[in-house]
Amino acid sequence: MQSITKMSVTETRAAQSLAAIFAFRMLGLFMILPVFALYAQDLAGVTPLRIGIAIGIYGLTQGLLQIPFGMLSDRYGRKPLLYLGMIIFAIGSLIAGSSDSIEGVIIGRAVQGAGAVAAVIMALLADLTSEEHRTRAMAFIGISIGFSFIGAMALGPLLSSYIGVNGLFYFTALLALVGMATIYFIVPNPAVSRFHRDTALTPQLLAPVLANSQLLRLNLGIMILHMVLTATFVVIPLQLRDMGLAAADHGYFYLPVMLVGMLLMVPLVIIAESKRQMKPVFVGAILLLLLAVLGINLLAHSLWIMGVMLALYFTAFNLLEATLPSLVSKYTPVTSKGTAMGVYTSSQFLGAFLGGAMGGYLHGAFDSAMVLYAAAGLLLLWALAALTMESPRYLLPRLLNVGALTPEAEHHLFSLLGAVKGVVDVDINREEGIAYLKVDSKHLDEAALLQYSRNQPSITTL
Repeated sequence: MQSITKMSVTETRAAQSLAAIFAFRMLGLFMILPVFALYAQDLAGVTPLRIGIAIGIYGLTQGLLQIPFGMLSDRYGRKPLLYLGMIIFAIGSLIAGSSDSIEGVIIGRAVQGAGAVAAVIMALLADLTSEEHRTRAMAFIGISIGFSFIGAMALGPLLSSYIGVNGLFYFTALLALVGMATIYFIVPNPAVSRFHRDTALTPQLLAPVLANSQLLRLNLGIMILHMVLTATFVVIPLQLRDMGLAAADHGYFYLPVMLVGMLLMVPLVIIAESKRQMKPVFVGAILLLLLAVLGINLLAHSLWIMGVMLALYFTAFNLLEATLPSLVSKYTPVTSKGTAMGVYTSSQFLGAFLGGAMGGYLHGAFDSAMVLYAAAGLLLLWALAALTMESPRYLLPRLLNVGALTPEAEHHLFSLLGAVKGVVDVDINREEGIAYLKVDSKHLDEAALLQYSRNQPSITTL
């Protein structure tokens, strides 16, 4: 359970507008996923490997640059780095859209990814929301990513049938401009920008995060998940075309199966969280995705069967996308969430690049069946790793703004917070004036916890 108070108007405005900016960017990156393999044949110098690289190359530059962008925003401000990232993203879109060669598209997609503003958006959201409401605010971004992915899979084929893939890139540049206007006119200006350990990477915590065997399994998992996504969509659009589905109609095919996948995912997430069955549901989702990939390869000889297999594919994919961040939070020490999520996100983007390259290479050297067999092999490896992970403790991260404290008050507050029913782990950062907690939400005494906020007189402050 989070704070019983409502988000302020400013917090709601910040969460919604930043979620929209995130969605604009993700929509632009993903719209080519269902169509590029179909339309790239007319580009000069095209090969299956280069098609795969063009699909996934954004992940390489984004994975390398997202953490530096976040660090630079601590020094030079959030909005200037957001503008810079969106400008770079727009330039990359224009490069790709104006290219008549596959090499030009690869360069453009790499530049798109170099506008790596994800960490900056999260840092700005942290600046604009209170500690008690931050998790709720971040949920807006998670929801926006899910809907932007569905929108991209439906809109990509539809728009490309009218304006071509080049037009998709130009439309993406327009989305970047809309994002910049949103930053200027709608996103509030933070009163103060500062470092937030719950959203940003702390270099000193990197080594223990990388040594955490449970987190390593999850980082491997998100890498494999996005390898499978980009690799399979090097060949799935071609399979649909060979089954007689016109390229312009692919969006009408993807939309219902993705919506079914989203609807089937919701009760499974509820079972995983509320019934505390996270590990069985998680491992089951990996195995379901494995079976769906094999089904696409071995059984999908008609559009009806392909539709069923893709519905299962997206059920599992959406379920894994929803549960992986929750597992990262559960396995992460109370002080290391921002660092753990930074490594996790970089692993995700690297997986997108590796999957595109793998899918393109195997499709060129062998055939589409080999791409799907390789994806299934990766999922089998992941399932074995997931089976050996520890069952997670069902604890949630919680932040409490306690203000500036004397050393004596910090020690006293540490004892008081540790004694609150449902509080399992406590760490207080005096410089930030934040208490980082892990809580059991089913047993948390919310009223007892909130009395230690900075507005209460029971804590001695400087």
